[in-house]
Amino acid sequence: METAVHIERVDKAFGDNRIYEGLDLDVRRGETLAVIGPSGVGKSVLLKLIIGLHRVDAGRIVVGGVDVTDLPESELGEVRRKAAMLFQGAALFDSMSVGDNVAYGLYEHYHWPEAEVRARVAECLKAVGLPGIEAMRPADLSGGMKKRVGLARALAPGPEIILYDEPTTGLDPANTRRINELISSLQKRLGVTSIVITHDMSSALAVADRVALLSDRKIALVVDRARAATAPPPALERFMRGEDVDEQLA
Repeated sequence: METAVHIERVDKAFGDNRIYEGLDLDVRRGETLAVIGPSGVGKSVLLKLIIGLHRVDAGRIVVGGVDVTDLPESELGEVRRKAAMLFQGAALFDSMSVGDNVAYGLYEHYHWPEAEVRARVAECLKAVGLPGIEAMRPADLSGGMKKRVGLARALAPGPEIILYDEPTTGLDPANTRRINELISSLQKRLGVTSIVITHDMSSALAVADRVALLSDRKIALVVDRARAATAPPPALERFMRGEDVDEQLA
């Protein structure tokens, strides 16, 4: 199966804090991969490395066939169009309307006529179940609505890969279910590759084709959803029980 994201022997540290040592991971084109692990292990850093917001100390990352490891900032725009990110807090601009927030990536990556931009904004808001709210401000939105507007903004440039950073954190059960359903439906309808960072195993099992466990500064294991749900390896089972995860694998 074709690989959408290839991560090879990656090291990353912030000062004395070593995040990754020899991390390897392949994400298949068209799949949804959930990356889980305890808090503080650097799950979100992985997404920022993929789109060049952080740089690796060693190793390499290939996104959509492009080696982004040492790619100059001036050339990362196309990578960020292909691999869009939904940030944990949605990261909406409070000074902008919802419509302008969703259009932000279009203005950054394309030179479309205004009418075409507005049509795309309306299409993306409809796709996340929020039609007609272009004139609203982020301050007027609930937490779940903000997440969905952030997802509409990620969708607008037509990405091949969507990176979700803790998409259900802070949401009530109804909104958690709605976001999980959106992730699954968009993956099926658009054929996008999705990487979902989460500490919520129930969400991981709801959306993922495969589940990767991040532990001890590397990907400890990758299993398909069926095995994760019915016969998880010992390290994954310990994580699911809320116990310490060690290096032992099944």
